Amino acid sequence: MQGLHLALDAELHNAVSLPGILPQLSPAVPNTPQILLELYREEGLGFIDKIEGSFAIALWDDENQRLVLAIDRMGIKALYWRRETDKLLFATRLSAIRAAQRDSVRIHKSALMQFFVFGATPAPLAIDEGTQKLCPGHLLVFERGHVRQSCYWDLQYVEEQGSTAASWAEGVRTHLRAAVDTHLDDCVSTRTGSFLSGGTDSSTVVAFASNHVSPLPTFTIYFREPSYNEIEFARTVSSRFQTEAFEECLIPDTAYECISSIVRAYDEPFGDSAAWSNYLIAQFARREVTVALSGEGGDEIFCGYPRYWSNVGARSNLLNRTLAEKLPPLSRFASSMQRYSAVGLPAFAIALGGLAEVQIDALLADDWQERGYDYLWFYRQFWSPDLDPLTQLRWLDLNTDLAEGLLTKVDRTSMAHSLEVRPPLLDHRLVEFMLTVHPAMLVDRRRRRGKLLVRRLMQPRLPPGHLERPKSGFGLPVHRWLKHHPQVLQGAVTRLMARGVLRRPVGTEFRRAWYLLVLDRWFTAFG
Repeated sequence: MQGLHLALDAELHNAVSLPGILPQLSPAVPNTPQILLELYREEGLGFIDKIEGSFAIALWDDENQRLVLAIDRMGIKALYWRRETDKLLFATRLSAIRAAQRDSVRIHKSALMQFFVFGATPAPLAIDEGTQKLCPGHLLVFERGHVRQSCYWDLQYVEEQGSTAASWAEGVRTHLRAAVDTHLDDCVSTRTGSFLSGGTDSSTVVAFASNHVSPLPTFTIYFREPSYNEIEFARTVSSRFQTEAFEECLIPDTAYECISSIVRAYDEPFGDSAAWSNYLIAQFARREVTVALSGEGGDEIFCGYPRYWSNVGARSNLLNRTLAEKLPPLSRFASSMQRYSAVGLPAFAIALGGLAEVQIDALLADDWQERGYDYLWFYRQFWSPDLDPLTQLRWLDLNTDLAEGLLTKVDRTSMAHSLEVRPPLLDHRLVEFMLTVHPAMLVDRRRRRGKLLVRRLMQPRLPPGHLERPKSGFGLPVHRWLKHHPQVLQGAVTRLMARGVLRRPVGTEFRRAWYLLVLDRWFTAFG
């Protein structure tokens, strides 16, 4: 393939990566580069439509003096780029861009403000001013000094009518089986396992994967605290499918020891406390396997979050609006009133996690704010007020928090340990199929439960009662932990105030204390 050069950081089904070109790559499948280069030669830029899985690709076409960059449809991988006077820098790690750029690094104020809104820096922003991230499903071409970007795949709602719940469930079965099989097809010579939290999504993946790999290694982490402990549910699933179970108990007191390592894995501030548990389970699993399946994406495509059956924005009334306005904005009670008083897009944004505008204004020092800044710009581009509330919220999740929050969390923590994590529930054909199903087929508001089609499909296969328990997450019990270690937050806040980032101190009751711990460690790590 004279004149064509390819670099991958990828998990491609039946086509993976080039060792040594980009860091921490999966094992290469023979002839992958040649196949992709031949595909590009035949299809031109349309070659990207033929690629499946998660990937970050850089291709140089010497004949046309063209650089092609692309990432996967769902945004599982990341690709940063920066235009300088006579060249374009690109890498899967922001730290690599920093090392190569000529100018000193400046923090992008909008990106820092967005961190407090969203808990991360959403594409196309990067925390470094002048550097950008490719958006999911996008392709960038740098040719003869000009940059152009295009979207090669976009989520679309195309709801079908008239099908029964039984036929929809059968469609889920067919697509799930194909997705899991495809994610395992090239793992014959690779030891592969699966994360198993005991929840519906990971249990479903294990059920399908155990037909392909036997015994399937499964990896479960748990807390001793009863309200956070799902180990017994994971054990019943492991027993049902006769997996090779590996378990590890997490001790919250070790969290602070991991923060610096976690921050360096992300390169940018990242505010989800579940990054801690994801980092440790990846470290744990990598001792046994090089590839692990996960259940990421199940809550978004099957409608599993409790917010899907609650009435977002319906609690707003004169009392809580008044309290939200009058109370000290950073207090825990005021934070609750702000959530309850919001309506429309602000209510949806708060339901998805970050701080309200009034809290950011009260917390962030003037030098780090931009007057007139649209705090909700990232959500606003996916806001469709003509949709029903359930569809609106699911649409926001799929287009915002999924890639920039959930998938970023898993990819960065796993790659920090050279573990390749594959999310079969986000196979693009399964996602496209699920977007033909009206969410009303997936959620029972009256009984306050979601994932109806998955429940119907998996009820006979999972242990009795397994699908009836409430949803639980794997975030660190931050509030409880900081109560026992208040000096951890006090130290972080003191340093952030000394840097001129925060205008005032906050205590352990602050709802997003983990954001401040991460931000402090990020400034310390990257100067």
